[in-house]
Amino acid sequence: MKRKILFLGESYRADAITWMRGLKEFGDFEIITWELQTPNTSKFNRFKRILEYFFAPISIQKIIRKEKTDMVIAERTTSYGFLAALSGSKTIVIAQQGQTDLWPEDSILYPFKKIIQKYAFKKAHLIHAWGPVMTISMRAIGVDMNKVLVLPKGIDLSLFTPSTNNSNKIKAIVTRSLEPEYRHDSILMAFFILNQRGIDFSLTIVGDGTRLQFLKDLAKKLQIETKVIFTGRIPNTELPKLLQQSNIYISMPITEGVSASLFEAMACNCYPIVSDIPGNQSWIKHRKNGQLITIDDNEQLAEELIWYFENVESRNQATIRNRKFVEENADYDINMKVIADRYHKLIDSRK
Repeated sequence: MKRKILFLGESYRADAITWMRGLKEFGDFEIITWELQTPNTSKFNRFKRILEYFFAPISIQKIIRKEKTDMVIAERTTSYGFLAALSGSKTIVIAQQGQTDLWPEDSILYPFKKIIQKYAFKKAHLIHAWGPVMTISMRAIGVDMNKVLVLPKGIDLSLFTPSTNNSNKIKAIVTRSLEPEYRHDSILMAFFILNQRGIDFSLTIVGDGTRLQFLKDLAKKLQIETKVIFTGRIPNTELPKLLQQSNIYISMPITEGVSASLFEAMACNCYPIVSDIPGNQSWIKHRKNGQLITIDDNEQLAEELIWYFENVESRNQATIRNRKFVEENADYDINMKVIADRYHKLIDSRK
């Protein structure tokens, strides 16, 4: 009989889709999903969402009883992960999504999040750390590291394939959500500096978010709107082509766990220029296989873009190394098979 997994999380997210697809493909699991239905878009909606969250354990327990699920898996230790811990399931797997999941640090709920995260870690039978940077906070609060699997889900290397881009101008791409923490405004300011210096470029900004109109207005104000393309939200299947048409990948988050977007760019021979934070330092060494930029330093970002443009041999060697690294460490076919097998063994051990 096919084993059933209840997935708690935002099922529309590319990360979640990759996770569930891999479990179906390599573990022959049946996946049932549950997620909060109220969008977090206004004060009234936030209140409704909190109420929905409060009553969520009852709904989740009903699904477990009705569907006779073998396991509950959940993303984010401080939200859906906590709901998994309350679910009463015999087998619980949670995944830490960010460097700590305790974010933002100035939130009034921060102390409460620490408590529920600790409870989720305690109740989980397996904890995913998609990369080494996530284990630092786990060790600091005394998580049983025997329960932790350090392995990225990986990316589909048959889709994200390398291309040879011989363009003599900067063709950059950004694929992160259009939210304040990803600092798209800082990226636009750096390209404004390039434009002032007469350096030709194109910049493609993929995705949607609360800052879309603000960023369009900013590009117009900086008089670079003719060189900046906003694609809006696109299917993940269309992303490889856009990456292959670009030669630089830029990502400037203020916090990061393990970025599938970075791996996708590296697989397509996009040279990575990313923020200098622990989540990126795990994969990128400055001017070796990419560049690390101080958060909100528009001048440094502009200067490093120029360095990239002038150092052809260095960037070519970097893209070759990056593709090899992804093939060896972030191959979806290999990593998801390991994860699916681990789930089957965990279910067997919990019976």
